[in-house]
Amino acid sequence: MSVQPGRLGAAFLADVEAALAPADAVLADRYPGDDGSRQPVHTVYVPADRYSADLSENWGLAALDTAASHGGLAAIARATVADTDSAASALADLVEGKLRSEPIEDLRIDFEDGYGARPDDEEDAAVDAAVAAVRQAGDTSPPFLGIRFKCFEADVRARGLRTLDLFVAGLAETGDLPPGLTLTLPKVTSTDQVVAMVSVARELERVHGLPQGRIGFEIQVETPQSVMSADGTAAVAPMIHAGEGRVTALHYGTYDYSASLGIAAAYQSMEHPAADHAKAVMQLAAAGTGVRLSDGSTNILPVGDPEAVEAGWALHARLVRRHLERGFYQGWDLHPAQLVTRFLATYAFYRDGFDSAAVRLRNYAHRIESSVLDEPATARALAGFIRRGEVCGALTVDEVETATDLPIAKVRELALHHSQRTAR
Repeated sequence: MSVQPGRLGAAFLADVEAALAPADAVLADRYPGDDGSRQPVHTVYVPADRYSADLSENWGLAALDTAASHGGLAAIARATVADTDSAASALADLVEGKLRSEPIEDLRIDFEDGYGARPDDEEDAAVDAAVAAVRQAGDTSPPFLGIRFKCFEADVRARGLRTLDLFVAGLAETGDLPPGLTLTLPKVTSTDQVVAMVSVARELERVHGLPQGRIGFEIQVETPQSVMSADGTAAVAPMIHAGEGRVTALHYGTYDYSASLGIAAAYQSMEHPAADHAKAVMQLAAAGTGVRLSDGSTNILPVGDPEAVEAGWALHARLVRRHLERGFYQGWDLHPAQLVTRFLATYAFYRDGFDSAAVRLRNYAHRIESSVLDEPATARALAGFIRRGEVCGALTVDEVETATDLPIAKVRELALHHSQRTAR
């Protein structure tokens, strides 16, 4: 839009535009905002030697069986996340459908801590088996899938890179890379490691004939050095930008990070103050960059006698709700029974907030006067909340369109960052 000069002359305004053009370019490049693509609600970590083509289906069935043996999904919902029987029943129906159709949204085949140190020939064979299982699973695989390879610490670096190379090579030689391919770089301690990973990604693309930019990766924030540098600055911020657009997410590592700070094992938790500090730094560093955030895991599993299972579900449901309320829309799950409360708590979060968000978004979009005056940034947040709920299955398209009086495509558009909308 052209603005006519007033007492500030055209030449002066042109000078201001020219002076700010470099800053405008940096802002657009480094802080493009969320691109509107799907973010999984969780990541399931499975040791590489336990991965199979039917793992996702098996986990879903195991979760349903566990729920059935403890009174059913509605009873569990009523005990953990729902205030009324009708809400519990609605959640149970939705979650049962999810556990039958897409029980795992993001799967990480783990060659790091969950797998441990093995002889090279054994790990090589496990990589080959993982590739074969991915191909065997085909369209039944989770929409997001990949590996966590060993970190860039000197003693395991070569082994990690070999595993990464073999995995990508195996996929490239047997077809296209899975659309949701996700690679996790753990235990990052320096920006130099991120720069090195960018070089590795470029070389993988070159040697395997892949399109430029095809290989992205997550950074696992699980060391003090990834949160604070020696000079006292927030190390994770330059790590994101050193990734040259290839960093897709920051994942908090609960137990490695807590142990690195000397926190006693009994008090290591996703809700420890040290964990909250690290995640707040991550959140600030990622804001506006388009890099997603994930909370970590709890190792208190819903297994054992009925009391232990119920306590595990209550804890897990509370922690899932906690990180959702804090703007972390993803977390880790380590056991099939955790899928029960992962989806119950996640769906309850979106359904609990839906009515209010839908009314406010409808009023904003249709310019209906109300007691709440929402600004564009808040409207974007409202639309983003509803979009996330619909994508994960907590809300139906019909519910969204009816409550907002908007087509789902418009809700998605409103959820996008301004620069993303104008680029379309």
